[in-house]
Amino acid sequence: MSAGTVVLVGCGQMGSAMLRGWLARGAARQFHVVEPAGVPAALAGTPGVSACTSPAALPGGLAPDAVVFAIKPQIADEVVPAYRPFVRPQTVFLSIAAGKTIGGLARHLGDAAIVRVMPNTPAAIGRAISVACANPRVSAAQREFCAALLAAIGESVWVGDEALMDAVTAVSGSGPAYVFLLIETLAAAGERAGLTADLALRLARDTVAGAGELARQSGDSPARLREAVTSPGGTTRAALDVLMGEPGLAQLMDRAVAAATRRSRELAS
Repeated sequence: MSAGTVVLVGCGQMGSAMLRGWLARGAARQFHVVEPAGVPAALAGTPGVSACTSPAALPGGLAPDAVVFAIKPQIADEVVPAYRPFVRPQTVFLSIAAGKTIGGLARHLGDAAIVRVMPNTPAAIGRAISVACANPRVSAAQREFCAALLAAIGESVWVGDEALMDAVTAVSGSGPAYVFLLIETLAAAGERAGLTADLALRLARDTVAGAGELARQSGDSPARLREAVTSPGGTTRAALDVLMGEPGLAQLMDRAVAAATRRSRELAS
C-alpha cells in the first residue's frame, strides 16, 4: 500500500516512539496527531506532522489511510467513538490499547477494518516486537501498510487467533518490566555482595543486554546457551541450583505471566 495519511490518537511514550520511527522511515506522507497534552517538544513543528488536541480539530474532509489508537485501555471506550466518522473501506484502524478486543473496538466503530496490536517499549529504540491480529475486513494492502508502520519500531508477528493476544500481552507486552526488574534485583544483590552501587548496576545492565543480544543472534536455544555457561560444580551451577529449585524462577514466571494474562482479559471489552 502506498504511503498516505495517518491519524495518530495519543502521543505519549509509545505513540511518540512510533511517530519518530514512522518519520525516520517515511512510512506515510502526512501525520495528524491528536493529543490533549500536545506533541513532545522534539516533534513539534516537524514537517509532515500536524497536531491538535481533539478530533473535532482535525481537517474537514480528512480521509486517512490509517487511524492508530496509541492510548491507555482505560480511556478507549471514551476516545474511540469519536473516530467512527472516519470508517470507510479504505481506512484501517490499528489499536495498541492493551486488552481491548477487536469486537470491543467494533462496537464503537461499526463495520471497520481493525487491527489489534501489542507492541512493547523497546519501540523507543526501534527494537520492539509487536504481535498483530486483524479482522476479516482488513485487506491485504492494509495489512501490508500496517506491517510497514510496525516495521518502523522493530519486528512484528501476525497471529490468526485473537485469543492468543492476552498471553502475548503477558509475555512481550509486559515482558520488558520483568527484564528491568531482573537488572534491578541483580544489581541490588551485587551491591549486597560488596560491589559499589555504580559498578553493580553497570555489570547487571550490560550483562543482561549482552546476553539478550547473544540469544537474539545465536542459533542456539536459550537452554543451550545457559548450559554453555554452566560448568559442573562451578559458580554458575551454584546459583542456578537456587534459581531452578523449588520454588524457583520458573514457578514465579508462570505465576507472573498467568496474572498478567488474567488482567489482560479483565481489561477486555
